Amino acid sequence: MHKKVAVILSGCGVYDGAEIHESVITLLRLAQRGAQVQCFAPDIAQHHVVNHLTGEEMPESRNVLVESARIARGAIRDVREAKAEDFDALIVPGGFGAAKNLSNFAFEGDRCEVESDVLALAKAFAAAHKPVGLICIAPAMAERIYGPGIECTIGCDADTAAALTRMGARHVECPVDEIVEDSRHKLVTTPAYMLAQNIAEAASGINKLVDRVLELA
Repeated sequence: MHKKVAVILSGCGVYDGAEIHESVITLLRLAQRGAQVQCFAPDIAQHHVVNHLTGEEMPESRNVLVESARIARGAIRDVREAKAEDFDALIVPGGFGAAKNLSNFAFEGDRCEVESDVLALAKAFAAAHKPVGLICIAPAMAERIYGPGIECTIGCDADTAAALTRMGARHVECPVDEIVEDSRHKLVTTPAYMLAQNIAEAASGINKLVDRVLELA
């Protein structure tokens, strides 16, 4: 039977939304493995809009769900419509959107909070003991979802790892082409562009994460 996987996106573009390469690699690998995928995103305003050519903030407002629809080719729904019982697994690609829109980790660090609808859905997957994959900076939300002691990785960035540790997570250093699995909670994480120098390196770990999430499902 084909596995059904929910994917949460956080906008469109590494600096203010979902990392496009990570999102597309995730969706491609899921399709290659025969999974049925539904993308979701919160129907909220982005924290801000960044000019990806110059890196400068732009004086405009964009909607996370509308921007995420660019990656999903329009096949996306409000995260409030998602129900854990309808899916076998959940995956969240990275990009600054995970730390600016899905949470405020980019600004609050270890005092961060996760967007309420995203948190409710992720907690529902955790409570149902269904596998979850968090990519790149998205594992910064892991402790808020699972509580203290959860094992995860963002690679080897000392400052970010220290913030996760202060939150109560157990950070495990990990190379770009590997994954870290908390087997008790069925959480799988990989560094992706926290370490990757190109799209092939990002894919090496993401493909393993997708494969393992589907195995756990």
